[in-house]
Amino acid sequence: MTDSPSLSIRHKRLIGILALLLVLAGIWYLLARNPASVPPPQRSAWNQPTPVRVVQVERGSLDVQLKSIGTVTPLNTVTVRSRVDGELTRVLFTEGAEVERGTLLAEIDPSPYRAQLAQAEGLAQQNQAQLANAQADLELYEGLFEQDSIARQQLTSQRALVEELRGTLKANAAQVEDARLQLSWTHIEAPIAGKLGLRRVDAGNLVSSGDTEGLVSITQMRPIAVEFTVPEPDVPALRRAAASGEELAVQVLDRSEQQTLANGRLHTLDNQIDIATGTLRVKALFENEDDDLFPNQFVNVRLRLHTLPSVVTIPADAVQFGSRGTYVYVVKPEESKAYSRLVKLGASADGRVAVTDGLAEQELVVLEGLDRLRDGREVVISDEDAG
Repeated sequence: MTDSPSLSIRHKRLIGILALLLVLAGIWYLLARNPASVPPPQRSAWNQPTPVRVVQVERGSLDVQLKSIGTVTPLNTVTVRSRVDGELTRVLFTEGAEVERGTLLAEIDPSPYRAQLAQAEGLAQQNQAQLANAQADLELYEGLFEQDSIARQQLTSQRALVEELRGTLKANAAQVEDARLQLSWTHIEAPIAGKLGLRRVDAGNLVSSGDTEGLVSITQMRPIAVEFTVPEPDVPALRRAAASGEELAVQVLDRSEQQTLANGRLHTLDNQIDIATGTLRVKALFENEDDDLFPNQFVNVRLRLHTLPSVVTIPADAVQFGSRGTYVYVVKPEESKAYSRLVKLGASADGRVAVTDGLAEQELVVLEGLDRLRDGREVVISDEDAG
């Protein structure tokens, strides 16, 4: 009779376990009948579809360009110096102003040069009178010689005197012209049209023709040149384009290559390649009507060699470089997946590059979101591209 309580407890435990098993079996049965109620396993961030922005492969024209860094160079720069010595009495220009050729810039005290001119003119007048007198005597001697009244030697001497005075008079005329020229140089004029620099000498100073700094500098601003270099491998194509007779367009941009400063044309090529740098110097001309180009300014240069009329192009930012070669990611919309594809590239310009092999027109290539892509990865195209 003593075992009956323990048996009762075991029976109760057994009944409880059977009841729990029945409950678990019922739950399993319900879940098996309704699998949608089971939450799906969570995907890792790496396995999530990658958001990307795509662009369509296009066909169109593409300019074949050479890119370089150039320096704005004036066609002419002149340091205005005095050609005579003396006191600088007046400075008539404004620093930084635009001047035309022949504009009066400054004056030097003309008094000494007026005196020299007067002296030369007086000496010439004196010799002119002596020549007139000698010519009159020669005419008289010729008449007397015909009458056999004077010796031939006297006539010959008079003729020599007349020729001597004529030569002296020519020298006097040259002296007068030189004195007049010296006097004109006291008025200092602009030898070229251009922009004035800063004044280097003030009025009241003594100036000399030997002064190296001069009074002011003038820089021609219109037209203006840009000098740049082309690598030796690109020289044959440049020479062929220049020899075609077609005017080659040149565009210059600021340092950031965001703003176009001016459009011009190729002017000339240097006659030899620099062996130290392996480049050829090239010069382009620009009208510079708006003064956007300034001497010694550094600019980015784009020289158009020719235009490819119909080529397949994509943005250059879509191109990737790997151990297999050059490739892009192509999206297949029906699969929503991106696949890498090797491509062959041609010329590039203005942020686009020609694809000679590997892509067809209207295919979609990935432009943004490339950092998380791998071959066959699921992608989500942005709404902007989808629209």
